[in-house]
Amino acid sequence: QVQLVESGGGLVQAGGSLRLSCEASGRAFSTYPVGWFRQAPGKERDFVAAITWSGRDTVYADSVKGRFSISRDNTKNTVYLQMNTPEPEDTAIYYCASRPVIGYTISTMTQPSDFSSWGQGTQVTVSS
Repeated sequence: QVQLVESGGGLVQAGGSLRLSCEASGRAFSTYPVGWFRQAPGKERDFVAAITWSGRDTVYADSVKGRFSISRDNTKNTVYLQMNTPEPEDTAIYYCASRPVIGYTISTMTQPSDFSSWGQGTQVTVSS
């Protein structure tokens, strides 16, 4: 099982930008799909974005489409979430997740139950 560590969170002004990183241990990580989720206080964990092992295909939640971008560098075992023009509503703990699976369709991997390994999360606070 891979170990995931998120970083890059912090305080950002609305309209600014922030890049989150998800670094994984284990060579097999480069063959897994990865997702980003977020959880605000008192709310459920929500899907943000996901990416295939190759990085060729991605899927986004409607709320972040056009503002956030997911990418990966398999030579560094790292997946990124670029957050552009964040809004106060984007304030949450952000988690990355992966799963050792083949034969999947990334557009259907939008639920927390679709992933089996999780990081500890990184706090993102967007000020208005």
